[in-house]
Amino acid sequence: MNPAPSIVFFTTASGAGYGLLFWLGLLRPLGLLPMAPAFALTCLGLALLLITAGLGASLLHLGNPQRAWRALTQWRSSWLSREGVAAALTYLPALGFGWALWAGMPGLATLAGLLAALGAAATVWCTGMIYASLKPIPQWHHPLVAPGYLLLSAYSGMALLAAVSALGGVVGGPASFVVTLGLGAIVLKLAYWQMIDGIHAASIESATSLGWIGTVRPLDPPHTETNYLLREMGFRIARKHAAKLRRIALVGGFALPILLAILAAQWGGAGLLLPLAALLALAGLLLERWLMFAEATHTVTLYYRGT
Repeated sequence: MNPAPSIVFFTTASGAGYGLLFWLGLLRPLGLLPMAPAFALTCLGLALLLITAGLGASLLHLGNPQRAWRALTQWRSSWLSREGVAAALTYLPALGFGWALWAGMPGLATLAGLLAALGAAATVWCTGMIYASLKPIPQWHHPLVAPGYLLLSAYSGMALLAAVSALGGVVGGPASFVVTLGLGAIVLKLAYWQMIDGIHAASIESATSLGWIGTVRPLDPPHTETNYLLREMGFRIARKHAAKLRRIALVGGFALPILLAILAAQWGGAGLLLPLAALLALAGLLLERWLMFAEATHTVTLYYRGT
């Protein structure tokens, strides 16, 4: 599949924003974060900035962005529509959370924060299910895709939360969460990559159900020039390049942030190390998202390649 920059940025930025919003709304009532309104407002502002930037970027991938609102009406059958509805609804408690913090209403802030956290998790799940529901793409129609979206969102959001917390003098708790979530993300990505590498590729025989006759080959190519399907779904990346990029994503996006979080918790310097860890995590996730699209193969390309 063609790794469109707008969608790669959207899934990374909005995922991190929703992850930050989730942890802020969940951990603040538990007393695991600084209770100062200025801290929560800073995190909330960063989360909403990333969410809004990501959602805005996703509109660039639409043929007619001005008609995006119509997608919201198909929530009964479309995960894309459900994502849009969940994203829009999440703004309400998130903004209410900010207003309650500003107005000094702790009870309302707690309730709105928890609702915003719930909305953030629901929105990310819907985003993951957009891809997991696509049966013609075996790399996406996979049981680890939607949970992976949730875990990577939680990881990147916690990395951002740890970075902001470090600037406020809080290190231990957020840094340990970064380590735990980062290790979980590494395990999940390694398992996912191993599974998709073992997927039995479809063939023209299996796609047409004519394999019982013998070898199937097209008489003529469907098109003599490139078209939308080939531009969007005919992208391929060599296995050796994918393996190299996977290693870079694992080291830069997960291993190094984990190491920096450990160093910050044990030896200090969190004000520098944890923001650097957050930046590396986001950069690594950009590459991981790019790979998710680049390594996906759509069954329709069989009719164009004849293999």
